[in-house]
Amino acid sequence: MNLLWPVLRPVWAALALGLVLLTLLFAAEGTAAIHVWNTSTAYGHCWLVLPLALWLVWDRRFDAAAEPASPLMLAALLGLPLAAAWLVADLLGIMEGRQLAAIGFVDVLLLAVLGARLWWALAAGFAYLVFLVPFGAFVTPALQNFTASFVAHGMDILGIPGRVTAYQIQLPEGNFYVAEACAGLRFLIASVAFGALYAVTMFRSPWRRAAFIAVSVAVPIVANGFRALGIVTLGHVLGSAQAAATDHVLYGWIFFSIVILLLALAGMPFRQDPLPAPVAVAARSGLARPALLAAVPVLLLAVAGPAAALWLNRQAVAPDTGPVLITPEGCIMTGLHPAGPVMTQTFTCGDSHLAARLEILPHRANPARVMDAGLGQAVVLLGGGDLDGGQLDVPGTTPRSWALQRDREKPRAAAATLFIDGAPALGGLHDRLRLMRDLLTGSGVPAAALAVAVTDGPGDPEATLRQFLSVQGDLNARVGRLAQ
Repeated sequence: MNLLWPVLRPVWAALALGLVLLTLLFAAEGTAAIHVWNTSTAYGHCWLVLPLALWLVWDRRFDAAAEPASPLMLAALLGLPLAAAWLVADLLGIMEGRQLAAIGFVDVLLLAVLGARLWWALAAGFAYLVFLVPFGAFVTPALQNFTASFVAHGMDILGIPGRVTAYQIQLPEGNFYVAEACAGLRFLIASVAFGALYAVTMFRSPWRRAAFIAVSVAVPIVANGFRALGIVTLGHVLGSAQAAATDHVLYGWIFFSIVILLLALAGMPFRQDPLPAPVAVAARSGLARPALLAAVPVLLLAVAGPAAALWLNRQAVAPDTGPVLITPEGCIMTGLHPAGPVMTQTFTCGDSHLAARLEILPHRANPARVMDAGLGQAVVLLGGGDLDGGQLDVPGTTPRSWALQRDREKPRAAAATLFIDGAPALGGLHDRLRLMRDLLTGSGVPAAALAVAVTDGPGDPEATLRQFLSVQGDLNARVGRLAQ
């Protein structure tokens, strides 16, 4: 720090104060990110991002020593689109958008306090902070489609008998399933983070950096296709799909490590040595006040989005609710507990016990809360546990398709659905846009989340759920009347 400290000393107070305030302001975004790092194997590497970003800053200390700080108040204007982006992401219930906007405010604060030339000298470390955000999960279906298609073509080339239907790979030796965990997202995200680090460390040319990062995106996708094809081929050779799939995740990481090593070796011949260290210049004095003045508008704009969201959320009004489910023939309703916007019903159907939970969300409810409410009701009814997702199709009801949560250890399952603006949710951005309109205008029918669970009983809980739900008819109409 003997080179960086003289450069940063005149502005350290504004920089430290601004970073602390941004950390407090966006604590919810940080907490959500850390939760994902801890619970998803695709983002465990995010714990290394901040140390690596600091190392990149340290690695460029000689460049920074030649560029004294020069606060730039006009940089605060970049906070305007960031504040708007944060608010839109909040209205749509997209946490990753809020997190990216928060990281953007950190970069804008650094630019405003340090000035353009010093910021650019350290830009590699600052830009690397974007990998703190656990984004990219939305590409999982596309990765599953690519992997399944890759395996199907590979089987044709290798002459392996079988067929591929959606994500199901059927062989005479057994079946394989291209699950979300096998789609290659974890390999892709880690490879892009590695590729960006390697590119800014080994190359100076922007074109070489961009090319290496592009290769870091393409290689793990194709490599995961070969990995999946290899597992299927091994199952065909061994005569057992189950034997081939044993420890395939562990073998996948070993395979991925080899791919990353080969990727790094491939980039070595194109390495560009760093330029000679520039001559250090004396730090300017009297920058503390301009640095603070440059930081203030950035912080005010950072507050604008959360303040607007808080005001909008306070307009939410929760309605009361009541019973909505029909008691099927051969079943007995054993409990009815309406409590404001939440209603629970319990049933006994032979030896099986079922519970239902309906929540009418507040008018103008935050979209993130609404989108989480459907599966949230299912988790409440099942009391947590080791749950696995899926879909339950129930002909003759509205809605027909339900999100399924299965307990891997006990014979329990729950089906959940969501009603938005008086209609079954369609999923994706369409629902979020309708919720954003309701939040902004107050129009539309309040959203509702419903879950039905088999909490105890013999037999197949999915079959019990399907039989129970098949007599419910048009739930959309009944829930809509309650919501209104």
